[in-house]
Amino acid sequence: MTRQKYLTVSALTKYIKTKFDKDPYLDRVFLTGEISNFRLRPKHQYFSLKDEKAVIGATIWAGVFAKLKFQPEEGMKVLAIGRVSVYEPSGSYSLIIEHMEPDGKGALYEAFRQLQEKLSTEGLFKSEYKQAIPRFPKRIAVLTSPSGAVIRDIITTVRRRYPSTQIVLFPTIVQGQESAFSIVANIKRVEELGNFDTMIIGRGGGSIEDLWSFNEESVVRAIFEAKTPIISSVGHETDTTLADLAADVRGPTPTAAAELATPVLTDLLLYLQQKRQFLSAYTLNLLKQKQERLTRVKKSYIFHQPHRLYEKNAIQLDQITQRLIMMIKERLQKEQKKVLQLHSALKEKNPEKQLTFAKQKLAFQIETLQNSIMRYLEVQEFKAKNVIKALDLLSPLKIMGRGFAYTTNTEHTVIKSVKALKKDEELLLHYVDGTAKAKILKTTSNKLDPRI
Repeated sequence: MTRQKYLTVSALTKYIKTKFDKDPYLDRVFLTGEISNFRLRPKHQYFSLKDEKAVIGATIWAGVFAKLKFQPEEGMKVLAIGRVSVYEPSGSYSLIIEHMEPDGKGALYEAFRQLQEKLSTEGLFKSEYKQAIPRFPKRIAVLTSPSGAVIRDIITTVRRRYPSTQIVLFPTIVQGQESAFSIVANIKRVEELGNFDTMIIGRGGGSIEDLWSFNEESVVRAIFEAKTPIISSVGHETDTTLADLAADVRGPTPTAAAELATPVLTDLLLYLQQKRQFLSAYTLNLLKQKQERLTRVKKSYIFHQPHRLYEKNAIQLDQITQRLIMMIKERLQKEQKKVLQLHSALKEKNPEKQLTFAKQKLAFQIETLQNSIMRYLEVQEFKAKNVIKALDLLSPLKIMGRGFAYTTNTEHTVIKSVKALKKDEELLLHYVDGTAKAKILKTTSNKLDPRI
């Protein structure tokens, strides 16, 4: 068998890849399976699809993944559409997914559930963040399609209930790809104007696809962040969108939203008339009560004998005054007694005697100190004389005065031994009254010297 019949691994893999790419049955595969080994990555997603008996690798490019209406999760059953391809470096094949949705549930429903769970965790649907709808609005902004029945129903209802309210329509795309952007833009526009009491966002009924723009995260966040109270009326009464959950109030229909936004003028007028009648009757009754009370007060002894008001207080004042005078006298006597006692004690502790004794004590201490100083000086003088005598006895000049001298060489080094001398070396002899030069003729060691 010749070598030409052998293929390289890369050649075989390339041949297999070409077969896969050209096979019409593998170019568009409809596959169902369970997601496995899924870990969210920044761009492209790599995971596996499996069933009870087999596993296949799966890849979703970043552009396709961005268009998914739900977030893939580990263990989720999905319906995937794609093509089978071979990755040459590893020789493995995988499914390149072009479309995917949850199996058994619509993709929009799953996306709705996941986004609802996420925003609910963040608190966007909590009741404590809901704003109260103004009871008597002057201006209402309506965000809806200008050609739909929603705006007509709202106008009709508001004119019937509270005609003094001004309705301003902000034409809004409520279906399709640009609808979410249009809704958010008009919400921000109303907020920037800042002269509206209430905002109504609505559209008619439809499928979940038709209403999906009201489930977009950007729309829900714009509703939550708006400072103007918002009434949401999207779809029919049975339809519920995330916009409904984020709004301050939900109206099941456009008519109901208009009713929530406005009071009934005739009811208000009737209510005011009832309150006016009640206030008049209440005021007349209160005035009558006050007049009767005034009459009783005028007949009271307070106005005929006013001094009776303070008779009791006058007696109490006299009693308190007497007690106060007695207390002051007792306190004065005690203080006078203390002064006398202090005066006697001061006499006994006359400072003149203490001063005389202190002067005597000081004179004695001065004399004692002076004697101690004299004795100390005498002792120190005696010690100094002894030290001077000892130093004098140890003085080299004193010793040299008795006939001793010392010898140095020309380098001024003291000669301590004959071993340091050399023949014909010049030396300098030091006496107490001068020096003399000498020359070595001969040296003789002293054998009896124990240091030799």
